[in-house]
Amino acid sequence: MPEGPEIRLAADKIAKAIVGRPTTEIFFEFPQLKGFEKRLTGRTVTAIETYGKAMLTRFDNELNIYSHNQLYGIWMVRKAYDWPKTTRSLRLAIHNEKHSALLYSASDIEILEDWEVPEHRFIRKIGPDLLDPSVTVEQVALRYMDDRFKRRRLATILLDQGFLAGIGNYLRSEILYVAGVHPKKRAIDCTPEQVQKLAEASVMLTRQSYETKGITNDLALVKRLKAEGLTRSQYRHYVFNREDKPCYDCGRPIVKEMHGSRRLYLCPVCQP
Repeated sequence: MPEGPEIRLAADKIAKAIVGRPTTEIFFEFPQLKGFEKRLTGRTVTAIETYGKAMLTRFDNELNIYSHNQLYGIWMVRKAYDWPKTTRSLRLAIHNEKHSALLYSASDIEILEDWEVPEHRFIRKIGPDLLDPSVTVEQVALRYMDDRFKRRRLATILLDQGFLAGIGNYLRSEILYVAGVHPKKRAIDCTPEQVQKLAEASVMLTRQSYETKGITNDLALVKRLKAEGLTRSQYRHYVFNREDKPCYDCGRPIVKEMHGSRRLYLCPVCQP
């Protein structure tokens, strides 16, 4: 599943292609949305906004397309009507004279009027978006110790979009590793220093992943590993997807565990 940084990167690419330009055609696969094709054709896209893993495409007639990629959805930006070779199902297409923004495989797509956006069932419940520059480490630390979250396992709350928006599976493992905290702990079990480290790692790693297109590992270490000939998949993360590989800090093999049917990676020494 794409996480917050990937959705924001996709939004940036889509915005560059379609914001400020009138549409020439809109396509929806789902029958209940077909009636909006004519209402959105010829209208200008005014903004692309993200809410954690969800995206909102705004138009100049107070209508908005809400979409959530879920597990398999993917956006592609192409030259107008330059269709990719894919077996995926096209769910949404936004065309203008120069470009086509194409959403494949996603099933969560809705039309919202402006006044409906703040009350949407997903948007109204999500926590602070870590890619919002106004969100601070201090605010995130308070979130960890909020009565709604502090007694739940960290492995669970880090995937709860109502806790912090945008964190997914790889960021969960990386945040816990950098903070040096075991996934089965709760925030209430942690020292104030550990809570501070969790908050710092949550903000720093999410924003670094956005800025580097998915790299969460220490950037100085990444530079050295690249010089040694390692591939991106080998140097991208501290622990995620590195089962049985040595921890960069202590050398012990990274362990893979399953938490809530989702895989999680940790160092048993650095995260006691």
